[in-house]
Amino acid sequence: MRAAPIGMFGLTTVLVLASGLWGMSGGVKAADPTRPLLVPGYEAAKDVPNMKELPDPKTDYKVVFADGQEAKNPTDINPMLPTIATYLNTLGKFGVPAEHRHLAIMFHQRNPDLDIVMTNEAYKARYHRDNPNIAIIHALKQAGVDIRVCGQGLLARKIDAKDVNPDVQIDLWAMTTLVNMQLKGYVRVG
Repeated sequence: MRAAPIGMFGLTTVLVLASGLWGMSGGVKAADPTRPLLVPGYEAAKDVPNMKELPDPKTDYKVVFADGQEAKNPTDINPMLPTIATYLNTLGKFGVPAEHRHLAIMFHQRNPDLDIVMTNEAYKARYHRDNPNIAIIHALKQAGVDIRVCGQGLLARKIDAKDVNPDVQIDLWAMTTLVNMQLKGYVRVG
């Protein structure tokens, strides 16, 4: 039996729950809007009056994003990547230290959008245009996000390992990675 994919409402709910403040009142630092963004070019979540369920600097955030989405337009960035950048920037804005931020993304679809893990040169050879995801993938990696791709998906898409972006780790199979990470305490989103 297959679980239904998490929609935008479900994604928001999971991210809030993963924020780890179940019933906490007090002790959480206020957001610091002067803190530099961990992923430049992407905002943190905007403050809301009387907001609750804030990121807690004492919580160990272990989140794996399972990405099977594709961009509506081949020249667009994969829609999950800006969401991850915003989430990471929000954690940073609320003072969650690097040692408490354990974020990963697993690309696992077997459709043309998996090709976003290719180097720009390989992507350009296949599609005759630049890979629009190169910059954000690199920025997420620089900010500490663990970026992975399903090896079985690479085989299905006929992508050679040498053509995979060096910022992306090749795993045997997304199923194995996602199960292993959840057994290690990661919350799965997507």
